[in-house]
Amino acid sequence: MAFRVIMPPLGDSSDEATVLKWLKAEGDSVQKGEQLLEIETDKTTVELEALDTGTLRKIVVAEGEMATVGQLLAVIGDPDEDISNVT
Repeated sequence: MAFRVIMPPLGDSSDEATVLKWLKAEGDSVQKGEQLLEIETDKTTVELEALDTGTLRKIVVAEGEMATVGQLLAVIGDPDEDISNVT
C-alpha cells in the first residue's frame, strides 16, 4: 500500500517551508526512521524521517520549492505498485 509523505506541522508560527534537499532519489529504497529530506522554515532547518518502509516512488515537491503543512511531498510504496490515484 502506498504511503503519502506530507509536510508536518512545524510549530505555531510556521505553516510553510522550503524543501532544501532530498536525501533519497526516486527509485531508492527507504527504511522507516531513515532521513528522507531536509526542509527549511524561516527559523530552522529540519530533517524529516520516513514514516514507512518501501521505495521512494515519486517526489512531488522539488528542491527549492515551498510546501505548506499537509501538502503531499512524496509517495513511498512497492516498486511495481500503481500510485496514479495517490493525491
